[in-house]
Amino acid sequence: MTATKPTLRPERPFFSSGPTAKFPGWSLDKLKTESLGRSHRSSVGKARLKYAIDLSKELLGIPEDYLVGIMPASDTGALECAMWTMLGAGPATVAAWESFGNVWIQDAVKQLKLPDLQVLDAPYGEIPDLNAIPQENDVVFTWNGTTSGAKIPNTDWLEPGRKGLAINDATSAVFAQEMDWAKLDATTYSWQKVMGSEAQHGMLILSPKAVERIESYDPEWPLPKLFRLKKGGKINTAIFEGATINTPSMLATEDYIAALEWAKSIGGLPAMIERANANAKVLTDWIEATPYVRNMVDDPAKRTNTGVCFVFQGEWFDSLSEDEQAAIPGKIYKMLEAEGVGYDFNGYRDAPPSLRIWCGGTVEAEDIARLLPWIEWAFAELQK
Repeated sequence: MTATKPTLRPERPFFSSGPTAKFPGWSLDKLKTESLGRSHRSSVGKARLKYAIDLSKELLGIPEDYLVGIMPASDTGALECAMWTMLGAGPATVAAWESFGNVWIQDAVKQLKLPDLQVLDAPYGEIPDLNAIPQENDVVFTWNGTTSGAKIPNTDWLEPGRKGLAINDATSAVFAQEMDWAKLDATTYSWQKVMGSEAQHGMLILSPKAVERIESYDPEWPLPKLFRLKKGGKINTAIFEGATINTPSMLATEDYIAALEWAKSIGGLPAMIERANANAKVLTDWIEATPYVRNMVDDPAKRTNTGVCFVFQGEWFDSLSEDEQAAIPGKIYKMLEAEGVGYDFNGYRDAPPSLRIWCGGTVEAEDIARLLPWIEWAFAELQK
């Protein structure tokens, strides 16, 4: 434990899990501005939106026959669009193991009121038995638990050619973990997660099977304009070519494009995954070597390489009251925020009291390594 106050500080003390750190070297002058002040329906506006879609598809290795579109309201808007337009045609399962997955459960139970619904959930740090999901069921799941640090270890529980659709909230996994596209029918993410771009825009990725469901099925409930993907009974392909349903921010679009071009310049998806793995290793090695903390996820195969969450333990910590224990992570976070060495790494408000350090590819491993002695110092200071 570091009892002496460290002197070495992270150069970029940004460890938020969303919006995440900008890519190294980011600055406003790196953004192209020709599309600003122009209509998103103009030739330059549509071209830049289409470029953002095409570059996303290229970097993520999305199959050519899948559609990729820009949606309003971040990952939430994209995921709820998928749920509202595709669920209800047959039995469904919603599986959750952290706060956002539980939102999708509430959508299915209280808003859509699906009649033939299986709900699977698990506490923070664990994952339910995904093998209990019938293959004929549509399934909604979160690939990587943003607020728990628990990810699915594999996709073996999704059989090839299964009857049901797989709707995947991948917002804290894409650009950091390989997606098994052949088994995914609707995948969503937001620009502000792993790429560190601006918020309010989401991506919706549809397989041919998902497109067929949208074209052949009309839900019983009304669809708001923002969720209407069909035109004349067919998928509105213009949405997936840059003609967004509502007006996007072109400034945010240019910021996302800059992040994508940076990722491409360093080696694309393999480089982004490698950076996230290296960052997570710095943190998880420290957790394993530090007796007074533990990873919120016990099973190493289910541990994320993006939003790594850990809780406190040990003799001194255990001697505190429950309320005192719950206050420890927040106190450490506030101490280090005041020092300017780490921002926005307190655990999520609905999660167990914890710290959550983002390890996605826009973060530098050296900055994580420099943050950790400060956590040790703050923990020691609280014991005085």
